[in-house]
Amino acid sequence: MIDIDYLNFLENILTDNRKEKFLKVLENRTNHFTIAVEDIFQMHNTSAVMRSCEVFGIQELNVIEQRYGKSIDKEIAMGAQKWVDINTYDSITDCVDTLRNKGYQIIATTPHDTDCLMDDFDISKPSALFFGTERDGLSEEILQRADGFLKIPMVGFTESLNISVSAAIIIQNLTNRLRNSNIDWHLSEEEILVKRLAWAKNSIKDIKRIEARYFEENPR
Repeated sequence: MIDIDYLNFLENILTDNRKEKFLKVLENRTNHFTIAVEDIFQMHNTSAVMRSCEVFGIQELNVIEQRYGKSIDKEIAMGAQKWVDINTYDSITDCVDTLRNKGYQIIATTPHDTDCLMDDFDISKPSALFFGTERDGLSEEILQRADGFLKIPMVGFTESLNISVSAAIIIQNLTNRLRNSNIDWHLSEEEILVKRLAWAKNSIKDIKRIEARYFEENPR
């Protein structure tokens, strides 16, 4: 449960414009779709995917670091890491199992001829969209465990796109269709409160000192 008094205390430090921006952005946030990236060798691509998640309203990004343990490239992310939830996993199995247990179907993005075209994809089901490495694509484990496959229609000689480009195209397409549908895709009231608290804390300098003072004066 969120401590409403503490949330109000922190939000009183923020400007009205900041608080209004939070509410406006949260109106367009969703957990109906979530994004997962697998062992991305070039970390700036993961950072760029995170930026696309933030821009188009995807609240959670899942990063599998089974082979390449790296940190988010903050310069590429351009602050998006403050507003998107990053979940990291040491193995593919852990990531797939966790997301499936949350109610997501597992969707592998691949360029194969028999895959579902982006515009034909059924957006009604909560889906975890998996993107693979630049060099090898998705692992065989994810392909074997996937509930469905999705591809971007392409008409040129080249059969693949950079992962950050592919993710941006798919995220923009699916979230735009979602917002124009009758599907209940918004965050719950509780999820919105959680994000308001987290974003308020991310916006305040010296938050640890302010937090310590508040709880000293207002013991739980």
